[in-house]
Amino acid sequence: MTPPDPRAAPRQFLYSLYRAAVDEALPASRLAAFLPRPPAGAGARTLVLGAGKAGAAMAQALEAAWPADADLQGLVVTRYGHIPPRRADAPAPRVEVVEAAHPVPDAAGMAAARRMLDMARGLTAHDLVICLISGGGSSLLSLPAQWDGGGLGLEDKQRINRELLASGASISEMNCVRKHLSAIKGGRLAAACAPAQVVTLLISDVPGDDPSIIASGPTVPDPTTCGQALHILQRHGIGIPDGLREQLAQGRLETPKPGQAIFAHNAVHLMATPQQSLEAAARAARAAGVEAHILSDAMEGESREVGRVHAALARAIAQRDQPFARPCVILSGGETTVTLRPQPPGSPKGRGGRAGEFCLGLAQALQSQPGVYALAADTDGIDGVEDNAGAWVTPDTLERARARCLEVEDHLDRNDAYGYFCALDDLLITGPSYTNVNDFRAILLL
Repeated sequence: MTPPDPRAAPRQFLYSLYRAAVDEALPASRLAAFLPRPPAGAGARTLVLGAGKAGAAMAQALEAAWPADADLQGLVVTRYGHIPPRRADAPAPRVEVVEAAHPVPDAAGMAAARRMLDMARGLTAHDLVICLISGGGSSLLSLPAQWDGGGLGLEDKQRINRELLASGASISEMNCVRKHLSAIKGGRLAAACAPAQVVTLLISDVPGDDPSIIASGPTVPDPTTCGQALHILQRHGIGIPDGLREQLAQGRLETPKPGQAIFAHNAVHLMATPQQSLEAAARAARAAGVEAHILSDAMEGESREVGRVHAALARAIAQRDQPFARPCVILSGGETTVTLRPQPPGSPKGRGGRAGEFCLGLAQALQSQPGVYALAADTDGIDGVEDNAGAWVTPDTLERARARCLEVEDHLDRNDAYGYFCALDDLLITGPSYTNVNDFRAILLL
């Protein structure tokens, strides 16, 4: 479908690019091409295990493509509210889907992880395990590490997770820690499935598409170490129990490493990536006669600062037609971070996620530049823990905000992007998309 005329409807045009990016990553259109054949031989089993925001949609796509007369059973865990509706005429599901919490793990995710390890017991070399992994799986598939004489409790795991999220740590740093504090991530699920063949289908939500980082790599080798995990915790000032510190310092919670025999019969397929989604958005823009430029699918850094860098580029284009000529749209993806600022006691809690904070930084630095419109949103449909996918920025954003006595600086100080853009009716609310290729940003220059 051709996008709307960007000059007549710039917001609708940008939304059409977002939809093109999301649709490119939907499991229903991509998963079947990566499925292996059912295992041969009497009694051979096919077990489906999975975790992530796209988990339920991936399970539905697998069931639709799998032969009706072939064995299929399993368990997938997804975020609360992220199970797509099933068609009324759809057959009964063969793969069970349960829900758990994100981004901080809960008891439901821990119970699901235990069940998956139980289901993996007794598999043989004749069996097949299909693992459906997507972003969000790190918190959804949570089973705290245990050791002789002790172990990590769920409450400690939750606290450490919250502090990591607030610290500004990158996704690779957070997942290095998560892998070493887990009894199922960092390749341990694959170890539990051995000697069965394991085929992992991935939807990437991380810069660089590293399978060992996506959902903390439950079925792939982990190149990181206990020492690195401990260093990350110390560098970000995150306190841990003495017993856990000792285990990490002594390397006793080490994960399965590349080259180990447990991975000899495993295969990994990236079925959807941020770059593919950005390219789909670029094609949609060009179909409407607007040149598109993809900056990167792997941008990281503080969200507000990434917004300011994008604003500097946009102002150069708007004022000098450099380095790109107008009309054009600049696209980027990746995973930025938000470091929560300390607040005075009793002050209202800020709301919002990475996309909203990017938009605050962008609007502040654009300085009401004429002819510049932007949309930043998370491709899973949820920006952080709120009900919006992201937010819009227009040439009159600052003017409309000041008319309502809103100052962008105040909202940045409180990490309150949601409050700012909600007051302007500039939140993008889509509901869950049932996929996740992370941040999407599009800036239109007319």
